[in-house]
Amino acid sequence: MEENKKRPEVIDLRLVIKKIWANKRLFYKTLPIAFVISCVYIFSIPRYYTSEAKIAPEMGNSMEGGTIGSIAASFGFDLSDMQTSDAITPLLYPDLMDDNGFVTSMFNIQVRDAEGEIKTTYYDYLKNHQKDAWFKYPLHWIKELLPKDADSNEENVAFDPYDLSRADNDIAEAIRGNIKISIDKKTGVITIVTKAQDKLICKTLADSVMSQLQEFIIDYRTNKARNDYEYYKKLVADAKSDYETVRRKYGATSDANMEVTMKSMELLLTDLENDMQLKFNTYTTMCTQLEAAKAKVQDRTPAFTIIEGAAVPVKPAGPKRMIFVIGMMFLTFIGTSFYITKKDFHFSF
Repeated sequence: MEENKKRPEVIDLRLVIKKIWANKRLFYKTLPIAFVISCVYIFSIPRYYTSEAKIAPEMGNSMEGGTIGSIAASFGFDLSDMQTSDAITPLLYPDLMDDNGFVTSMFNIQVRDAEGEIKTTYYDYLKNHQKDAWFKYPLHWIKELLPKDADSNEENVAFDPYDLSRADNDIAEAIRGNIKISIDKKTGVITIVTKAQDKLICKTLADSVMSQLQEFIIDYRTNKARNDYEYYKKLVADAKSDYETVRRKYGATSDANMEVTMKSMELLLTDLENDMQLKFNTYTTMCTQLEAAKAKVQDRTPAFTIIEGAAVPVKPAGPKRMIFVIGMMFLTFIGTSFYITKKDFHFSF
């Protein structure tokens, strides 16, 4: 008896198919209904486009050519990021999309649609020019009835990217959903993928994100060198002022005592001349340091290679309407078949 209880139940597919065929009229109801509902749903969702750009930034100073680096590279590991002196490695660049300061810097990107009807900022485009599914309009209407907080874009209100209003925060989240930044750990190539309802805006957005990412990398990589350059500029200005002050004093003293032969005056002029020479040497040294600092800024400025430029997409990237409808029809067929045959089988979970 116990062996019979443990014996698994055998499903006769011929009986299943026969029963489904006998109830085929039910499919004449469920499949058309599923087709209509899925079409109404998916065709109400606006289509969107995607554009992709790839850049390869110059890496920081590292010991890439060493033996250990070569051995690690043969196993697929890149030690350059570990050896760089930068606090922010290229692997962290995609995390910039989590920073409100970087995301909100895209609010003022100028965009124009392919038809030429829209010419505004990216912020205004996301706020006032987005198409939406018909079934979401009641939700938008309810949101309009809710009390609104202060808009940070109003005049005489200082904009703080880290203290956003509800509306600005929604726009920032929409931007995060439309922009994806990733990096290949082996090659260091940064890939930027953007999404928009207009194909030209999609391409413009990819170009703008690539430019802003380049500016961020350049600003970060040259920050210390630029600070050093500004510091040496101040030292040069101070040294030049000190030298000119001593030179004028030496000249005035020398002119006023041309016929004086007193030993004390000769010693005074000698001291002034030595001080003037010392100030001149300091000024010359600072000028040399300034030129070195200027060269270091240029040396620290990374070069970028555009592997793949952003292009205007030809076809929409989604939603995949045909695939969605076919998938819903298939699920309806499976569900109807299960409904027809569920009484013949006992499922235990």
